[in-house]
Amino acid sequence: MKRHMKAAKILILMGVTCSGKTAFGKVLSNRLEIPFFDGDALHSKDNIDKMKRGNPLDDEDRWPWLQNIHQIVLDHTNDGVIIACSALKKSYRQVIQGSTNIEFIYLKTDKKTIAQRLALRTNHFMPSSLLDSQFEALEAPKSGCILDATQTFEINADLVVSYLQKQYLVENRLSV
Repeated sequence: MKRHMKAAKILILMGVTCSGKTAFGKVLSNRLEIPFFDGDALHSKDNIDKMKRGNPLDDEDRWPWLQNIHQIVLDHTNDGVIIACSALKKSYRQVIQGSTNIEFIYLKTDKKTIAQRLALRTNHFMPSSLLDSQFEALEAPKSGCILDATQTFEINADLVVSYLQKQYLVENRLSV
């Protein structure tokens, strides 16, 4: 689907580390023809160094990072954007969203799957020792677009497109 929806969409791909946010974000960006940003690239050097040492970030570490992500949201309000960002807590999602209309897309999977993926991951600052802290911090959304992160990117892209089309119809009070 090429952008058939009239309203620009701000999509935040959320979930724990190694749930596929970045790789899926690139696929979805191509599919929807809107830009993609990887939230990992927006962390400060101090945050990256802290995680490399195996120390989880706390809320104070995350606030400037979340503000940077929110700024990208604001910069792309008119043309749409996809951002990969863990957005683990509801309060983090609120900072990212501000007063803008955002769709959070949760890439859901279990700890065993993530542990297997982390064991294969190379050249990333997030060590597997922080896996438990990710799941401890996670306040999973109960509604919205929740995807099985073990599905193929193509299947999940189809599901996102279908979800967005339904949201567009509801927003414009059209019948399905």
